Amino acid sequence: MPTPRGTLTWSPAAERPDLLAHPVAEAAGAFPSAEVAEIDPTLADTAALCDAYDVSLGASANCVVVRAKRAGVETYAAVMVLATHRADVNGVVRKHLGARKISFAPHDDAVGLTGMEFGGITPVGLPADWPVLVDAAVLEAGDVVIGSGLRRSKVLLPGADLLRLPGAERLDLAQPAG
Repeated sequence: MPTPRGTLTWSPAAERPDLLAHPVAEAAGAFPSAEVAEIDPTLADTAALCDAYDVSLGASANCVVVRAKRAGVETYAAVMVLATHRADVNGVVRKHLGARKISFAPHDDAVGLTGMEFGGITPVGLPADWPVLVDAAVLEAGDVVIGSGLRRSKVLLPGADLLRLPGAERLDLAQPAG
């Protein structure tokens, strides 16, 4: 039966900075219970990871970077949602950010602004002025698997710890997919 830990070999994140993108490693000290596990980078996408390593979809939290625009001003934000849920980006997220238009951030922007690999972007280590919008289901899920900033590893931490991030806010921004 799938679990948050799956069949991965977890180590304290503080002991394996080599498995974290530089901005993630710098911010990881705020999360002493965080653990990291090395994975096959070709299995970094959620469905492949969960299938290969017996990780529960309900314990996998995805980070989506969005770009909001209003009156010529762009704002970037991170949206955290469980893999079993669908974020209401055009409704709840757009309104919360006060944006007229919102879209997923272009690949080059997401990578360049975060210092992380596409497919491994995580809210830990994002620029401090970015809003981090965390769906309530992530906070209530217990331990969750998130990105490490690299495609070759994942981080495990209590979902509720994400509220420790600068700019983090709890929102009801997603519904179960289905």
